[in-house]
Amino acid sequence: MDQLLRVMNFCVSRDGVAAGEAQSLEEPFGLPHPERLFGWAGATASWPMREDGGGSRGLDDYFTRDFARNIGAEIMGRNKFGPQRGPWEDLDWTGWWGDEPPFRTPVFVMTHHGRPSFSLSDTTFHFVDGDPATVLKQAREAARGQDVRLGGGVTTIREFLDADLVDTLHVAVAPLELGSGLRLWESPDELLDRFHREVVTGASGIAHHLFWRK
Repeated sequence: MDQLLRVMNFCVSRDGVAAGEAQSLEEPFGLPHPERLFGWAGATASWPMREDGGGSRGLDDYFTRDFARNIGAEIMGRNKFGPQRGPWEDLDWTGWWGDEPPFRTPVFVMTHHGRPSFSLSDTTFHFVDGDPATVLKQAREAARGQDVRLGGGVTTIREFLDADLVDTLHVAVAPLELGSGLRLWESPDELLDRFHREVVTGASGIAHHLFWRK
């Protein structure tokens, strides 16, 4: 079976905005109240950081639980790893996820500025400078037959879409408009020349757009 490149649980507003342009250490998404986009996942029973044993079930919970299924590696852009730009000045910075990152696989961080790989718990971060096809080849080798997750941010996903490398996408569209920021699309119809689409709405009001190659 082919190894798929999958976008999973990627959150945008109804007008396609996934992040703001003013990213900082304090505001990783560059947006005020970013939980308005991804709070649906945090409210589910399968949210990995849940400690109270509660949470919702149903469709939203299914997508949260499915996030790690058959994933052997992740690709992300540098801006998803951290807010630094240019040459790495602080190698003590190891990302926003603490000592137990949620990825549990090799992670390939796309950047023009190299730094040594390092591991935190069962996640190893590699810093790679290459075009999307080259990075995907590296990630597939590391995934050992499992699929590769394309984690974002929005600019990185657009690069892989433009290179026609994405096999499936799950985009969670929140029922609000942000007006400005980094957009995944002007309209989800932009992808219908290459993908089938089905839309299902959870009890939270999130519209889950599922795309797969034609």
